[in-house]
Amino acid sequence: MRQAPGFLTPNQRRFAWVGFVLTALQAPLAARLLPDESWLFSVVVALMVATVIMADDSMRRRPVKVRSDE
Repeated sequence: MRQAPGFLTPNQRRFAWVGFVLTALQAPLAARLLPDESWLFSVVVALMVATVIMADDSMRRRPVKVRSDE
């Protein structure tokens, strides 16, 4: 059984993971160093990127519908 392609290309997927990791690591550092709550923006961006990655994973795990021309 083949898997369906996702909506992200492999290169976009790699950049999404890099972006997620960088923003997820930057948020606690910014929370410690900044006096205001602007670090929450990094958390929101990381959650949005994680949602896109999970949606792409979900689409990739679906089986491909095979067309039978009989």
